[in-house]
Amino acid sequence: MILGAVIVSFSVMLSSFGFYFHQVVYAPNFLYEKQPKPLIIPTGSDFKYVQKELSKGGFLDEVISFSFLSKTMGYDESVKPGLYLIEPGMSNLEVIRMLRLGSQTPVNVTFNNVRLVSDLAEKITKNLEISEADFMGVLRNDSLIRANGFDSLTIISMFIPNTYQAYWTTSPESLFAKMKREYDKFWNEERLAKAKALGLSTKEVSVLASIVQAETIMSDERPIVAGLYLNRLERGIPLQADPTLVFAAQDFEIKRVLTKHTLIDSPFNTYKYAGLPPGPINMPSIKSIDAVLNHQDNKFIYMCAKEDFSGYHNFATNLRDHNNNAIRYQRALNKAGLYR
Repeated sequence: MILGAVIVSFSVMLSSFGFYFHQVVYAPNFLYEKQPKPLIIPTGSDFKYVQKELSKGGFLDEVISFSFLSKTMGYDESVKPGLYLIEPGMSNLEVIRMLRLGSQTPVNVTFNNVRLVSDLAEKITKNLEISEADFMGVLRNDSLIRANGFDSLTIISMFIPNTYQAYWTTSPESLFAKMKREYDKFWNEERLAKAKALGLSTKEVSVLASIVQAETIMSDERPIVAGLYLNRLERGIPLQADPTLVFAAQDFEIKRVLTKHTLIDSPFNTYKYAGLPPGPINMPSIKSIDAVLNHQDNKFIYMCAKEDFSGYHNFATNLRDHNNNAIRYQRALNKAGLYR
């Protein structure tokens, strides 16, 4: 009878342990509702950090079982950094496998409305572990930049504004390489053929597109402006684009370009120097680049902002009409009290 009792007790214990082990491994232990949660594990973190983040972040229903299985599976000795998206209802086994394998969830890398490389560094690293300073180090690496066909003045054109995906732990060099691949992908055969037909390199298209973008906020007007500047380039007429003077002055608070600005000695001064400046004055959008490649074939040589401040422009094929347009705009500026 004693032996039978021992066997029964052992069976009960074994059954209970088996049930508990099954619960530890397979039962849902991440029981918050509805939305997935991102778990961020910085480089250099240990298992204690993971335990702390899971506990304070409200991920776990029961931390002891997670810790027990983690040690059983050896995860406590192989913590990998990254951003991991944990779904509601996941089991310890599912989460530990994901973390141990380093199966990160990609994050969105979005940048647009960029004027300077410093602005780019801030925006492109927003959702990543690397810092602005980390990425600026790459953007200032002359040997790396030149190896990819750019220089310090044109490197901003390698970045095509859009939303991309990358892993949170991606390195500055890897991110740079990814952006170069995206640049090469963007400049497909069709776009390359259109640039060639204009007699422009891809970097020159970006330079012109940056000027067009700075000249007008109206997307439907950009092909017209692009056609105008292409006319000037073809005829050897200086572009005389006011936004290039603002860039040359590095004073982006200027609302009214004055004669003194045309005297700035800078290769970006398109009043003083004919042709395209040596680099973009901002990061042109895809729409602006395509506006150059698909420009309107017109005969315009001059443009002046409309006096109604609508954001649109008056265009002219001759100086007389342009001067009349300019007089009306200058009067409107004076009336509005804009002298700088």
